[in-house]
Amino acid sequence: MPSFMSTVRSSVGKKFLMAITGLAMIVFLIEHLTGNFLLLQPNPEPYNKYAHFLLSFGWLLIVAELILVAFLVIHMISGISVFLKKRQARPVGYHVTGSAGKPSKKSFASTTMIYTGIVIFIFLAIHLKTFKYGPYYETTVDGVVMRDLYRLVNEVFSDPLYVGGYVVAMILLGFHLRHGFWSAFQSLGLNHPRYMPIIYGLGVLIAIVLAVGFLGIPVWIYLREVVL
Repeated sequence: MPSFMSTVRSSVGKKFLMAITGLAMIVFLIEHLTGNFLLLQPNPEPYNKYAHFLLSFGWLLIVAELILVAFLVIHMISGISVFLKKRQARPVGYHVTGSAGKPSKKSFASTTMIYTGIVIFIFLAIHLKTFKYGPYYETTVDGVVMRDLYRLVNEVFSDPLYVGGYVVAMILLGFHLRHGFWSAFQSLGLNHPRYMPIIYGLGVLIAIVLAVGFLGIPVWIYLREVVL
């Protein structure tokens, strides 16, 4: 029988790891977007209280963050490895990157996964540097001193260049999720013909909701703070 490590190193094993970590990160994105909707209101207290509530978990939050980082690293390494192996097997790339039409699932999203993934990783690095490790402002809510993250977010999203880059990154995230969601179920062996159309449609819906939801927040804040 093949060992665990040999299974993980195989193409099937790497696709399995990509599927599990990818779906886990989608769950995180849904939760993250839900909390970020608090930014849409002009009152900073609910969002700052939400951010402070998350920080109150202390070491549990640190563990959760480390797990997310591990998932991201595993997802990236597995994805790059699978891409390079496909590249070796087919040194001449596809001339057409658009949709191949039914029943094929080949599309712009599927043929640019490695590139959208790289852009998203660069965006994440900038995003963390800007917000998690950015300027520290303080505020007091209900007698509790906490970080005024709402102020920082509004300052950053008043910059049209940052907002423009954010919007582009979220559009690419949508393309990445569109293909990644349904292909994750395929990699897990859950690709029954009866259910795949539903899963594929759900993937498109999730991709649109997350992409539009995330990019809509900085656009709304920019319009509110700068234009209106």
